[in-house]
Amino acid sequence: MPQPERSTIARRRSRRPEPKRREPDANINENIRAPQVRVVIDGEGQKGVMRTEEAIDLARSMGLDLVEISASSDPPVTKIMDFGKFRYEQQKKAKEQRKKQAHQGELKEVRFRPRTDDHDYDFKLKHAREFLEKGNKVKAWVQFRGRDIIYKDQGLDMLERFTEDLADIAKVDQAPTMEGRRMTTMLTPDKKG
Repeated sequence: MPQPERSTIARRRSRRPEPKRREPDANINENIRAPQVRVVIDGEGQKGVMRTEEAIDLARSMGLDLVEISASSDPPVTKIMDFGKFRYEQQKKAKEQRKKQAHQGELKEVRFRPRTDDHDYDFKLKHAREFLEKGNKVKAWVQFRGRDIIYKDQGLDMLERFTEDLADIAKVDQAPTMEGRRMTTMLTPDKKG
């Protein structure tokens, strides 16, 4: 019986790339290339200079890892520690740092039209107040479409009223200015209280 021919249609490959394995930021255990290293034991202090293989064996006997701390010194400085715990602490610090940077205030936007109704104005004012109380900046702008451009004075009045209504918790970062067909103003939270 003849063998069936193999299909000439190419097999599809997964479109999803293989996840990359992150290499540790520091050299650990067998990745340390120096013949001799200065060993520091976490919590105990300096152990002295020894061959890299001896230092790795010492770390393994303690159930820990040998981590290269300073590769530029002669001989390189290594530390016997729990690398998983060390990496966890570094990630935790980096996360806190990112959190502090992100918490310095996002930019929130509030949009109006030149003839925005009072109810809509009050609703948007309430949201802007919430944004400012959370520490975010607020960019308020009036959009002029088509023939609305003839109502620039109404847009300016609305933005001035907006800044006056929020004067108790915000200060004007940028006075109302025209940018194309938009009139914008920026408010930042006032750190008085």
